[in-house]
Amino acid sequence: MEDAYLVNPVTEPVRGSIRPPGSKSLTNRALVIAALASGTTKLTGVLASDDTRVMVESLNRLGVSVTHDVDSCTMEVAGCGGKPPAETAELWLENSGTSIRFLTAFCALGTGEYRLDGNERMRERPISHLVDSLKLFGVDVECELETSCPPVRMVAKGFAGGRTSIAGDISSQYLSALLMAAPCASKSVDIEVTGDLVSKPYIDMTMGVMAQFGATVLCPDPHRFTIAPQEYKATNYDIEPDASAASYFFAAAAITGGAVTVEGLTSYALQGDVHFVEALEKMGCEVDYGDDSITVRGRKLSGVDIDMNAISDTAQTLAVVALFAEGATRIHNVGHMRHKETDRVAAVVNEIRRMGIEAEELDDGLTITPGQIQPATIETYDDHRMAMSFALAGLRTEGIRIADPLCTCKTYPHFFSDLEKLCGTNS
Repeated sequence: MEDAYLVNPVTEPVRGSIRPPGSKSLTNRALVIAALASGTTKLTGVLASDDTRVMVESLNRLGVSVTHDVDSCTMEVAGCGGKPPAETAELWLENSGTSIRFLTAFCALGTGEYRLDGNERMRERPISHLVDSLKLFGVDVECELETSCPPVRMVAKGFAGGRTSIAGDISSQYLSALLMAAPCASKSVDIEVTGDLVSKPYIDMTMGVMAQFGATVLCPDPHRFTIAPQEYKATNYDIEPDASAASYFFAAAAITGGAVTVEGLTSYALQGDVHFVEALEKMGCEVDYGDDSITVRGRKLSGVDIDMNAISDTAQTLAVVALFAEGATRIHNVGHMRHKETDRVAAVVNEIRRMGIEAEELDDGLTITPGQIQPATIETYDDHRMAMSFALAGLRTEGIRIADPLCTCKTYPHFFSDLEKLCGTNS
């Protein structure tokens, strides 16, 4: 395949340091909240990627001024004081799940007609739980094609607030969307979460960003959230390096027996995916926490049985690390990964098998039994994390190619060049 990226194996353990770009999850949350704030916010360390571009373009269409200086990794957001200015907007969200879910709740605060749509895969990703939750607030909103997926059409008359419920077992983004919009409602909002809440660290992240802009969320119990009417206040906000992206470099150390330091991340980062290093620790790695960095040192790897519900965006990374461990690995409680950019459970199993390794798909995860890896061109399913995680296999194996490497532009446009620099390779 002409456009496939050939990963060059390393000749010695990977050693070095790197600072990944800003967190996509934090950038998009900060953009939404800054847009709802009173005053102008300056964001530093922001990520420049397809997902953040889609968010910025959509906010601009909704009448919110966002200026982006790519060279300095900064954005300035002129907040709208809790109400989107545009009275009509057509939003194209490509395959950005955070963008379409966050902005569906954002648009409910406005007055006017809004339509949110995306590409073919986006039209397969569920959003009806969020739509139904907004309906309980009295919002006139529906899935246009009656498929439980986008496009979403809305006739908004402001967000009154009140009581609602939201399913917690499909995506934490539904709850995050409601939480971020809630302070701008005309009366208090009470949200009940039904079922198990997946990826809870992302909810903690959402509330952490809200707090930086002056909003408080009360949690009487783990399944209930209460938010009084409040004003977001503009501030200067610095975005942490992306912990999900950092997982690939930590894994490079694990796979090659090297030592990699990620700068700008600490054990108390807002991003739950920073705990990926604890999974590597369970497999045998050593982890050192600095004042402004984390270092992983690769050691002999052993297979693990691990619940990755809270850090599922790093499950693909761990699956590739498991290829180089002694003994089988079972990753479980990640069934919600099937609703991401692709069905990530099925995709990971397919591509591990493509390399000649035994893998089994489970309802809520997968198992990997290591063996002799064969050369292969890895299909990426238009999923940035498939490309970045499976590239790591090529650090120890000849002939690993990554199809459609440009899909990494969704969250990390310069991933392969950064990987080459860290590893001292050049493809």
